[in-house]
Amino acid sequence: MTLAYDSMEIYEQCFISPSSASATHFSLPLTFFDLIWLRFHPVERIFFYPLPLPHSNPSFFFHKVLPNLKTSLSSTLQHFPPLAGKIIWPSHSGKPFIQFNPGDGVLLVLAQCNDDAKFNHSLDNSPRDASESRSLVPHLESSDSHASVMSLQITFFPNKGFSIGINSHHAVLDGKSSTMFIKAWAYACKSCEDESLNPELEPLFDRDLIKDPTGLETAIINTWAKMASQIDPSDTSNGRSLKIMSLPTQENLVRATFDLKRGDLEKIKKRVLSKWELVGEETVSGFSKPTTLSTFVACCAYVSVCIAKATHEAKNGDKFCLAFTADCRARLEPPIPENYFGNCVASHIVDTEPHDFIKEDGMVVVAMRIWSKTKMLEKGLTEGIDTVIPRFAAMLRKGFKGIGVSGSNRFGVYETDFGWGKPAKVEITSIDRGLTIGLAETKEEKGGVEVGLALNKHVMDLFQEIFYEGLCMD
Repeated sequence: MTLAYDSMEIYEQCFISPSSASATHFSLPLTFFDLIWLRFHPVERIFFYPLPLPHSNPSFFFHKVLPNLKTSLSSTLQHFPPLAGKIIWPSHSGKPFIQFNPGDGVLLVLAQCNDDAKFNHSLDNSPRDASESRSLVPHLESSDSHASVMSLQITFFPNKGFSIGINSHHAVLDGKSSTMFIKAWAYACKSCEDESLNPELEPLFDRDLIKDPTGLETAIINTWAKMASQIDPSDTSNGRSLKIMSLPTQENLVRATFDLKRGDLEKIKKRVLSKWELVGEETVSGFSKPTTLSTFVACCAYVSVCIAKATHEAKNGDKFCLAFTADCRARLEPPIPENYFGNCVASHIVDTEPHDFIKEDGMVVVAMRIWSKTKMLEKGLTEGIDTVIPRFAAMLRKGFKGIGVSGSNRFGVYETDFGWGKPAKVEITSIDRGLTIGLAETKEEKGGVEVGLALNKHVMDLFQEIFYEGLCMD
């Protein structure tokens, strides 16, 4: 069936199953790292690929590019069977789990956009209507009884290129696992490999690596049940619903991308360290002043302060908080392999005062607090992680403007080549569901960070002014 709306035409919706005829029943437990995200909104990302004219004409695309993408997706799912399955929660089970049965598959939407300007516009970093990207990302099914793990959409732009939109359930994949899958798919497509993957792309499903001596799984399940009844008093699922509590997309937002070059980041780091003793103690939470700061700390401090200043309204006495996730693979004791598939990230709220973000030296204060929190992870990695989401939600109810962080400059998303070149643009579409900083590495320069934002048009104008003005300061 062909559906058309605006300049988009959806001409096929199909399910792609693992190609191996021997694909068998597969189930996978959810750890406490996974359960934290059980009903959290999914992560949506779009990869944009320009194609040269001979490859971007409809005949070549539909007879060469698209078949390769579909065949390689099927072969890749042999290695990632959970992605073709569903999250279920049978009455006999104390917690939900992932189940794949033969015949299950990933929903793949195939579409065509006949608006040439839309593709070019999507590659531009300047502000554009945030809702433009929505038609390039497929829906992810969820209900009380089950939730799909992943859905994909390939959209062809005649004589321009194509995009791949990925919608993934956060309770199954963190950013590293999602990126590993998309890179494995690209590897299979480019190399025409049906069976083998590079070792670093081969997922490890061993759940015994994640220990839960303090009963975090039970605590998190109980927390979700409590939150469900608070949000919807009519909920009769007794906390066992798997329906995603998806925040609505914000209205009247524009989406834009900003580059923090390596030189910009070094300037920010030096500025923070030069004022370390002036705005605080030489030690923060028992740690001595560092000799340098990470790119993550510098970037998040600078961007979050720019956001706070742009959104701040003095008459309302705005208060701000910042939450971020930290990859725990290398931090666990003992460490677990980098190719562990599933969630292995912990969320934390930065210990800032509500008005630190808009102080004269707010960037320095916030950077110090982010750095301090990352250092404290070395002592208590999982401490309090079962309460982070309800605490963050409670702060929002109290009038705090919560700033989140999605993605990472370490994922290497711009290295994802399906055989027709690297992506010209990668965006985290789901940042428009909250005040969220989307991170990726810069395309052109090693060591830089690409920052994606979706803000009100007026706020975006102020943010741009504050952002670039701050980078010009000595």
